[in-house]
Amino acid sequence: MLIPHPAVLRRLVEEYETALAGEAERGGRASPRLQDLAYTLCVSTGTRNVGRALEAAHRLLAATPSNRPEAPEIGIR
Repeated sequence: MLIPHPAVLRRLVEEYETALAGEAERGGRASPRLQDLAYTLCVSTGTRNVGRALEAAHRLLAATPSNRPEAPEIGIR
């Protein structure tokens, strides 16, 4: 399996968790953006469930040295 760049993965996780918190505050259905982020997290981590994707992402990020250079902007928005 390909492993996503930690900076890209970190950005995805942060954006997903922020969007999820916003959806919870509004009490609405998942927005298309939240669904896109969930899908991208699943693809990036080789999972089919966003909960497992987040677990895998957090595991990968925890195992990454903190001195790794940032990834270039790739337009994940």
